[in-house]
Amino acid sequence: MNNNRLTLLLQFFEEDPSDPFNMYALAMEYQNSDAHQAEVYFRMLLEKHPDYLPTYYHAAALFAEMEFFEEAEKLYLQGMQLALNQQNTKTYQELQRAYRAFQDEYL
Repeated sequence: MNNNRLTLLLQFFEEDPSDPFNMYALAMEYQNSDAHQAEVYFRMLLEKHPDYLPTYYHAAALFAEMEFFEEAEKLYLQGMQLALNQQNTKTYQELQRAYRAFQDEYL
């Protein structure tokens, strides 16, 4: 984790906590170094910004790694539906491939 980047991201979040990108950037920054802190930001995103599509792929993968299998599956399915609703074919296909890999590995 890059401490300078983290400090900057935290500053952006403090300046505008309602911007979903700020939460997303923090979740992504924490994902490899502090899974529990990443989980906090992903859950915040899912609660406050359920239409922020980038959340679903990474949150589902993190939850699967944390062995929250039911939640991970739910997020993949919700993300695919949201991508269809937003007519985002590329993200739908990415989520679909990730979901299939998840099923092969964890279910």
